Amino acid sequence: MELRYTFRLEPGPGARASLARAFGCARVVWNDALTVRRAAFAAGLPFPRTSELSKSLITQAKRTTQRAWLADVSSVPLQQALRDQDRAWRAFFDSLKGSRKGAKVGVPAVKSRKDSRQSVRFTSNAGWKITPAGKLSLPKIGHIPVRWSRQLPCAPSSVTVIRDGAGRYFASFVVRSDAQADAARFPTAAGDQGIDLGLAHFAVLADGSRSRSPKFLRRAEKKIKKRHRTLSRKQKGSKNREKARVRLARAHAGVADARKDFHHQLSTKLVRENQSVTVETLNVQGLSRGALSKAVHDAGWGQFLRMLDYKAKRYGREFTRVAPDFPSSQLCSACGHRDGPKPLNVRTWTCPRCGALLDRDWNAGQNLREEGRRIRAKALQTAPPTPGPGALTPA
Repeated sequence: MELRYTFRLEPGPGARASLARAFGCARVVWNDALTVRRAAFAAGLPFPRTSELSKSLITQAKRTTQRAWLADVSSVPLQQALRDQDRAWRAFFDSLKGSRKGAKVGVPAVKSRKDSRQSVRFTSNAGWKITPAGKLSLPKIGHIPVRWSRQLPCAPSSVTVIRDGAGRYFASFVVRSDAQADAARFPTAAGDQGIDLGLAHFAVLADGSRSRSPKFLRRAEKKIKKRHRTLSRKQKGSKNREKARVRLARAHAGVADARKDFHHQLSTKLVRENQSVTVETLNVQGLSRGALSKAVHDAGWGQFLRMLDYKAKRYGREFTRVAPDFPSSQLCSACGHRDGPKPLNVRTWTCPRCGALLDRDWNAGQNLREEGRRIRAKALQTAPPTPGPGALTPA
């Protein structure tokens, strides 16, 4: 299983200038390729291949006076920009044909130097390395100190250098996890949980435990509003406006980092303590359009569920998603009676059949756990039998 390990970088002034040059060159190659491909697509001509674009937009362009500065950076990030655009066009065409899952994808967009995120990727053939002193050595950029928070499980296959809107630099390494080490780290557990996600309580488990929603955006809203007002008073194009923009971006980055850390800790705890985890499939995009849109975005359910999914696969857990039309809040977990939909302000209710007093969220967590067990049992029954050692004989 391939994973990404991300670490903070601390480049000096010279390395920052070299990285800015690499970001700009990769961005220009992307935009040049986009112009050529859009023109071919509009004219109905054959789609230009990456090898052709690499020859004309990188190799031959370096010999011209207009693009001679492309030679100042490594050629690998420039070629990776073309490969990234290949994937973007492929996603667009698959979306047109309907063969791509998820939301519709548009035509790849032009990249700007004012984009909040800039990145370049170096593969193994670029000659980058990690020095014995623990620094990241990049071709035509130099040695950059890294804040190592943990060890890499193996030699990485590539590294992506990222600059976010707050002016921070990160190195994202692609590594392959060790199945034996993962199994030793998280041995088989006996727990089985159903998780009901909400706003007042971020997660209510089937065993009755609750995790209160930290509401990171709400807590930082006063500071963010103040920095928004400060930014709006600055003259456009001035250095003070750029400083105010960075301060605002750092406030938003702090909220996002705190939320991500909370999701990581909770998802790791659930995967470590339980062998099976069941959640309800949420239409986050639809829920974020209503009156509770800010609270839904602040909760970050989608990011949390993605973390649960990949961690369950990594550590050999069973992660089950229940269909969104499953009436988890309408069924009595004691007797199975369906009492119909209820408004959100009804947090407890009494089952008219058995008389059990039920907490809405805890009852939903129990129903989700039982539905997950039913789905997994059905999958085992419909799975084809595994042949024994002597089942297959030569003809």
